[in-house]
Amino acid sequence: MSHHNTIFSQILELVPRHEFSSLARKHDGPLRSDAMNRWTQFIAMATAQLSGRTSLRDIEHTISSQQHLSYHLGSGSIKRTTLSRANQNRPAAFFEDLFGKLYARCQNAAPRHKFKFKNKLFSLDSSLLDVSLKVFPQANYNRMKAAFKLHVGLDHEGLIPAFVAVTRGKVGDQSGARLLTFPKGSVVVFDRGYMDYKWHKQLTDNRIYWVTRIRTGAKFRVLARQNINKADGVTSDQTIEYTSDRSRKNSLYPVRRVGYRDPETGKHYVFTTNHFDWSAKTIAEIYKQRWQVELFFKWIKQNLKIKSFLGNNDNAVMTQVMVALCVYLILAYLKFQSKIHYSLQQISRL
Repeated sequence: MSHHNTIFSQILELVPRHEFSSLARKHDGPLRSDAMNRWTQFIAMATAQLSGRTSLRDIEHTISSQQHLSYHLGSGSIKRTTLSRANQNRPAAFFEDLFGKLYARCQNAAPRHKFKFKNKLFSLDSSLLDVSLKVFPQANYNRMKAAFKLHVGLDHEGLIPAFVAVTRGKVGDQSGARLLTFPKGSVVVFDRGYMDYKWHKQLTDNRIYWVTRIRTGAKFRVLARQNINKADGVTSDQTIEYTSDRSRKNSLYPVRRVGYRDPETGKHYVFTTNHFDWSAKTIAEIYKQRWQVELFFKWIKQNLKIKSFLGNNDNAVMTQVMVALCVYLILAYLKFQSKIHYSLQQISRL
């Protein structure tokens, strides 16, 4: 009887096995002959993501029911106790590095963003992952619940996650942002939760452009005013400098302040940026694209398994989240390569 690869094994062919093995040797070193290897762990966790499995027992039973396919997947036997130990004890940094390899591969196939400029565009945001306070007391968020926080830099070329960090819920957005490193010349858009003037100055020093909304009650003086086209919805275009004591202490650079009224909703917004050459309307359009990262968080919470976790320590949470995002990148790569019009949700269900 001729053998035909399963869809799952064909999907896994997109994971560069030689790079995968190299990462495993780097992070784990030599293993006992009876130890679960990284590939088997990844297959088990990816199975949970793609087939909606929510417990270790469920994963074990699902894979054991198709045991005749394990040889062609290249995986060993999977026991829930062994998988649990691997998730809790094997460094999650392995899957962070794997995520980086998959993102680099997706970059070569992803479509460009909608803007004319060639700079990379990223949206920065975070989202809470609620967990049980009894199971995760170390992630205490308030008296009612515990939570971890997922920090993401979303690449607008393909709308894929480019930079990821997982912290405990009480870690502020600004602290999470400092864990991410953006390439020089890129544009980063974020909301007022990242209003840290000193960090903005560091971005500017590193030749990274940023766009955000101005802080309520910010103290500043106008240095210059530019002509505006009210037909574009622009209400003001100014060069300002902050005048608070803290601002003067940090020797902040002058920034650009853009007022914009959305023609669809009638709401008025005021943005700040360190880019002085683009049109005021382009600045407004860049900030409007920040909504894509909100849609990203909504999608992964609805379609990937990051609401309940298969371990009770930080490493297990990090492992599960990073495997989920690796699966997201694999699905995105399939979409980019095939150039089909199915959504990622349709592809994941198929």
